[in-house]
This record gives sequence, C-alpha cells and structure tokens, in this order.
Amino acid sequence: MRADFFIRRLQTFGPAIVLALAISAVRAEQAFPLSQLDLSKVQQGWGDPHANQSVEGHALSIGGQTFTNGLGTHAYSELLVNVDGNAEKFTAQVGVDDEVGAGRGNAQFEVLGDGRLLWRSAVLHGGDAPQSADVSLGGIKQLTLIVSSGSNNIDYAHADWANAEINMRAGAPEAVSPPQEPAVILTPQPSPEPRINGTRIFGVRPGTPFLFTIPATGDRPMTFGADHLPKGLRLDSQTGRITGELKKAKTFIVTLHAKNALGEAQEQFKIVCGPQIGLTPAMGWNSWNCFASAVTEEDIKAAADAMVKSGLINHGWTYINIDDFWEVNPHRADDPTLQGPQRDAEGRILPNPRFPDMPGLTAYVHGQGLKIGLYSSPGPWTCGGCVASFDHELLDAQRYAQWGFDYLKYDWCSYKPELESHRGHSAEFVKQLGGWSGSTPTDRAQLMRPYAIMHAALEKQPRDILFSLCQYGMGDVWKWGAQVGGNSWRTTGDIRDTWSSMSANGFGEAGEGKYAGPGHFNDPDMLVVGYVGWGPSLHPTRLTPNEQYTHISLWCLLASPLLIGCDMTKLDPFTLSLLSNDEVLAVDQDPLAQQASRVADDGTQQVWAKDMEDGSKAVGLFNLSRSDVKVVAQWSELGLTGRQRVRDLWRQKDLGEFSDRFETTVPPHGVVLVRMWPVK
Repeated sequence: MRADFFIRRLQTFGPAIVLALAISAVRAEQAFPLSQLDLSKVQQGWGDPHANQSVEGHALSIGGQTFTNGLGTHAYSELLVNVDGNAEKFTAQVGVDDEVGAGRGNAQFEVLGDGRLLWRSAVLHGGDAPQSADVSLGGIKQLTLIVSSGSNNIDYAHADWANAEINMRAGAPEAVSPPQEPAVILTPQPSPEPRINGTRIFGVRPGTPFLFTIPATGDRPMTFGADHLPKGLRLDSQTGRITGELKKAKTFIVTLHAKNALGEAQEQFKIVCGPQIGLTPAMGWNSWNCFASAVTEEDIKAAADAMVKSGLINHGWTYINIDDFWEVNPHRADDPTLQGPQRDAEGRILPNPRFPDMPGLTAYVHGQGLKIGLYSSPGPWTCGGCVASFDHELLDAQRYAQWGFDYLKYDWCSYKPELESHRGHSAEFVKQLGGWSGSTPTDRAQLMRPYAIMHAALEKQPRDILFSLCQYGMGDVWKWGAQVGGNSWRTTGDIRDTWSSMSANGFGEAGEGKYAGPGHFNDPDMLVVGYVGWGPSLHPTRLTPNEQYTHISLWCLLASPLLIGCDMTKLDPFTLSLLSNDEVLAVDQDPLAQQASRVADDGTQQVWAKDMEDGSKAVGLFNLSRSDVKVVAQWSELGLTGRQRVRDLWRQKDLGEFSDRFETTVPPHGVVLVRMWPVK
C-alpha cells in the first residue's frame, strides 16, 4: 500500500521534479568574466594587459560601442586558461579599440582548444564593428586566447576581448603560465682542435679601412696565416686580425689558416672589393633590449669585453651597437646625464655626458677586433626624444665616420614628409615643427626619401658604415629597401620576449625572401634570449627553451641580421650554447645569402627550407602547437629527389640517409633543424 501510494505521488509530481532539476542544472552553470582571471599570465608583445580597460587605460570601445567588462591587450598576446573539461562555451565581442583611430591598427583573434583552432576572427582595424565569438568548449581542457597581427606590423594593434566570458558547468577557469621546460643544451662543446667559423665572404669598398678578425675555436695559443692576402692588407698572426686598405675594386680568394698544438684548420675566404658591403647578415649585439634608455659608455665597453671573454668573437660575432640615448635629450631635463650642448658651432652632433669620448670608445672596441655601431633617426628627434639627424644628415655621417663607427641604425621616429619643405630653417623651428612622433605616409617616394638622403651621405665617407633601416615594415620596405642602400630593413614592429611576439615576427616573413640577397636582408628584429628587460631592470627571457631554439633556428633560416639583445655580462651556459653553434650559424652566414621559404603549413606545424651555396638545403621543421607533434618534410615540397643525407644541426649529428621524406617528433613550440645533402 505504501509503495503504491509513493508511485502515484511520483507520477503526479514527476514533471515538476524534472523541471526543478533542469532549472537547478542551468543555475549551476556560471559565467566567469575574463577580466577576473589573473591577467599577469598574459604574454603580450607591447604594453601591459588591463582588466576592463584598453591597453592604454581607457574605457573599452570598439566601433563606437563602449563596454564595461573585458580584457584590453595588444598584439601579439596569448593567454592560457585551464578549464579541465568543465567549460560549456566562450563568448566575447572582439575588435581593435577606438583609441587608435579609424582605419589604424590591425588584429586577428583566435580561440584554441587543447592546441586546436576552434575560432578565428577576420582581420579587424580601428573603427570596425565588434565581431562576436561564440565558441563551444565541450570536453576542452585548456583554452588559449591569441591576438595576432593581420600583417607583419603590430603598430596600433590595441586589441579588446570585450564582454569576454567563460561559461562553466563546474569549477572555475584558471589562467596559467606556459609549462616549464628544462633548458637542455644541445650544442656540443667545441673541439680543442682548430676550426675556422663565421662568414666566408667579406665586402669592402675601395679606399676604406679594412678590419676582419678570423673567427676560430680551439685551444689557445693559436696562430693564424693567410695565403694570397692582397696587397694593402696585413695579418696579425697572433690575434688573427686582418687590417689595412684596398685601393682598387677586385675579388680576391684567400686561404685562411688557424693552427694550435693539436692541428691546423684552413678555410677559403673571398674578399670582394667593390661597392657592396655586408654581403652576409650582420652578427653582433645591440644595447636596446637590455639597457634601453639607461645605456652608458661603460655598458658598451663591458659588452665588448664580454663578447671576447665569452668566446663569441670566435664564432663570428662582430658588432657592438649603441642604440638610442647616446645623444642629448632635452625632453628629459630631470636627468643631467642626458643634458648638454646638442651640436657644436659648425652643427656637428655632440654626445651626452654618458659618452664623453666617442673616438676613444670606438678605438677600444676596434682594439678587441670588433666593430661598433650607433643609432639615429631621419626626423628631428629619436624615438626616445634625443637629438636626431634631420637637415644634418651629411654632417652626422661625417661625424660618425670621424669617430670611427661601422654601423648605423636609422629609426623612422619623428620623421614627417612635410618636414622636407622646411630644410634650411632654424634648428629650433624644425624641431618644434617635427614634434616627437612621426607620421606614416602611404606614398612610397615619401617613405624612401629620408633613407636615400642618409645613404648618399654615408656613401661619401671614407669609411664603410653598414646601413640598417628601422621603420617597422611600412610601405612594404622589403620591396624597396635595397634601392635606398639598406643593408637590412626591419619588416616588423618591435619584438618582445614572448612566443606570440617572436613567432609572429619570424613566421610572418613568409613570401618576402625574394627581396633579400647578398648585401640586403629582411630584419624581423633583435634576439630576445638571455637576460633582457629594456633597462635597467633585467629578467631571464620569457621564451621557453624550445621557443629559444625556434627563435635562433628561424632567424638563421631567414638570413636575418643576428643582433644579441641580452646583457652579455650575464650569459648563462644555455644562452651561450644557443649563440655558439657554428653549424647553425653557418645557415645564417651562407654566402648564397638566400632567405628560406615556407614550403608547408597546416596551422600547427610548418616546414621552411633554404638553399645553401654547396647545393645542400637547410630545413626547419617547426611545431606551433603546445603538444608534441610529428612533422614531415616531403621531398616533393622541398624540390628534392633521391636519397638525402640528413644531419641534425643543433646536435651536430648525422641522422642517416632518407628517401622521399624526413619525419621527426618536434616538441611544443620547438624545432628540429637539419641540413640535407644528396647521396652520390
């Protein structure tokens, strides 16, 4: 009787109970605003992430719509969120913040689940209406939110994840840092026997000072020799430095020798005396990514000392470059070390008190067998507000040559095409007109003009000064940089030590290789390994060890200038191993000077290949996902046939002979860099 009664009651109230349970289940779902997560976990290419504000601290606004909740970030950025399979969906309104102005900036938003692309926005610009993301996350354990640039330029890529929420069935989402990896050193120790490294071709103009230090590893003491060294050049057999001057244009084939108690090495070396310098990409160091505005003469000397003491000079590293803030800066009146007369009575530029003896500094660096560079801008002011070169280009070029500099980085900041009509006006008038920030013309002739003017001034100097264009890829600079005398040109915005920034700068070079070649190279910006920080406070790079292997491998495949950005007085063994693998560096310094092409890309893995002078190919197999993947390099994609001998360049180890394809497992955000020779 009791059982029958219970059954009848359940039948009566059953639907209500089911409905109540359903309502309870709905209520159990909870929406977690993205802005409430730990945003310190965001990896970001510029600025800092902000909860409920834009990257510049304003109210979130996309296409004229204002939002009170969300995440303001900047391309390139990446956020990992653990949801442990308990998430239902992710929703957001995304776009470029209105603070950049209509038509400016570009950003593309991506949502990944467990490394797999779930959703991607269109490429959005300032003023565009927000685009809605409504992404199912059923079964997903880790959510990844990425903002990339729709081009190679991250300028004004102020990206908003507005009204961004993660709906959870249970638990709460947790922002996490990328997984930690051990720093495994792959580069073998150099042999104690002599080995000659570095570039095998060198360009010099007739009548200019010659300086080349033979880079050789092996036990010291070591002596050096050179067969068929042309008249006008001399070799110091103890230091390996070749100095002097060549009078006439001609190509010379020299055999270099390095000898110690264990043996002797020799290498053919081509000297091309003619109009073109910088025949292979520059290898050196730049002060900006560690010291930035805090740089001093002591920092530069310490960097030169460290390049020699660490042995990097023996692997072909050459340049010690001063970036911004060697000049006087009237905008920083609170800092007496940046004050003083800006130019002398004849209009020649003067350094600030931090650099009291420029000729002495260049002599110090040259005395170690290295070269030295500095920085300016075609506008009235540098990016940091220091005195720059507009309307003084010839005087400045003369001054750089007189001081003994070998390299000039020329940064667009504060230049405006409308300045050209005011050449010859008073310096104060021009500086006031120029302001501190420049403008971005679309006319190619306007983009080319300031660089052509400085190149003409440099060409008149009795000294070779490598010319590095820095203007972030505006106007497709790779298409015309060589026409204005550029030995390299920046193709991207400033790099940061994050995967999102580094990978976008590097992998974004696809398709630009046909504009590079001997003496002129695409430049995706400096290296961000070791201790960096944009001065004076430093931190270990935020790139994982695998990401650092990807960074160096990709830059070498791209035939990019290699400019170390870290404090070289703090080189740890892992960082030193990244910068001293001669088989890897040989990919960058190959005399053919070809940039690699991307031959395969499925979204999570890419294969890049570079033709080498000896007929081999350097091939990078890259994993862009966060889990191990098997990457395959097909002969049909590489343009190869028959059997190929494959060598792992980081491990300096032969892997065997392969036909039709080479495949290997690549770790997250990692690379396997190989070289392939046909088997005869």
